[in-house]
Amino acid sequence: MDLKRPIKDKKKNERGFSLIEVMIAFVVMMVASLAVGAVFFYSVQNNVGGSERALAMGVAQQQLEQLRSVSFNDSSLVAGTTTFNNIQTGQNQFYVVRTVVDETNANNTAKLLKRITISVTPQSAGGNWIRTPVVLVSYRSSLAQGPWVVP
Repeated sequence: MDLKRPIKDKKKNERGFSLIEVMIAFVVMMVASLAVGAVFFYSVQNNVGGSERALAMGVAQQQLEQLRSVSFNDSSLVAGTTTFNNIQTGQNQFYVVRTVVDETNANNTAKLLKRITISVTPQSAGGNWIRTPVVLVSYRSSLAQGPWVVP
């Protein structure tokens, strides 16, 4: 009994991939890996933007709490806009705009009510979509009784 096969039969049953098939498979794998890489890059930037916005929200809340802690007639609650160019939290910088508006009734009488708007914009090195501001709006009323009812 001869268990050895002839060499010719062995070569007939073995088939490999052609160079064209290998190149097409390589191109398909490259396109897929580039797509995965783009999604990875986008998600990393999105996470950075989320952390920047969370820090901006914290800065806005600090600014609002600072204005809530003073009396209604304090000079920091005078109607107008105040700008802070470089508020720094750790290594992050923020641009803060504080706007205080005296609310009035329909007949232009004072309500003894102030609308406070805090806008905080991250000044990170990321893309422009990361630099969208976080805006908090709050109302501050006097403890005195008066016509300050919000319509």
